[in-house]
Amino acid sequence: MSFVRRAATVLAAATAVTIGLSLPALAHVTINPGTAEQGGFTKVAFRVPNERDDASTVKIEVSFPIEHPLAFVSVKPVPGWSVKVTESKLPSPVKTEYGELTESVSKVVWEGGKIGKGEFQEFEVSMGRLPEGVDQLLFPTKQTYSGGEVVDWSEAPKTDGTEAGHPAPLLKLTPAAKEGATAAVSATAGAAPQMTRVATVTAASDGTARVLGGAGLALGLIGLVVAALALRRRSA
Repeated sequence: MSFVRRAATVLAAATAVTIGLSLPALAHVTINPGTAEQGGFTKVAFRVPNERDDASTVKIEVSFPIEHPLAFVSVKPVPGWSVKVTESKLPSPVKTEYGELTESVSKVVWEGGKIGKGEFQEFEVSMGRLPEGVDQLLFPTKQTYSGGEVVDWSEAPKTDGTEAGHPAPLLKLTPAAKEGATAAVSATAGAAPQMTRVATVTAASDGTARVLGGAGLALGLIGLVVAALALRRRSA
């Protein structure tokens, strides 16, 4: 029993340490969902938790990437919060399918509301087109508390794979599905009947194997019974 108690104590301590280490990661400002397709449009939510017991979050400032400008950005109203969208001139014009882009959204600020202790709020944004040939976009964010404290979530991911202390919300971009994928799906659909027939034949063969196996097992059991009776008679 003493061994069980010691093991339970060690397990409880390890669990507490693990939970304690994971809590800061849960409190980061994040972007959800965290992935989107290159070249398309997406809707994301900046999820902002309140980390302070003695203050409320009263302002959120999200910076948008100028090096990969987004031609279209729109925000969803959040009850109790005002929003201001700032556009800035680009260092050089960017050609898009909609024409030449000379300025883009550089910052979105929400304020006037309150995120209290133990609460979080999501701020939704629709944007596009997402750049192609780029695997991620960073959205540095400043979180202001009612006491005047400003937390800057702006660190880029570390190259060694460890998490930064104040990571910026990160949107991972995946290559868009190629047109050839549709043809491959159609070809697979056309081969479905043949695959079904193969599956049927396999099932029949499997059934035959099971019958033969069962018969063999029965014969084996009969043999064991006969041998046991023979031994019993010999002993008698």
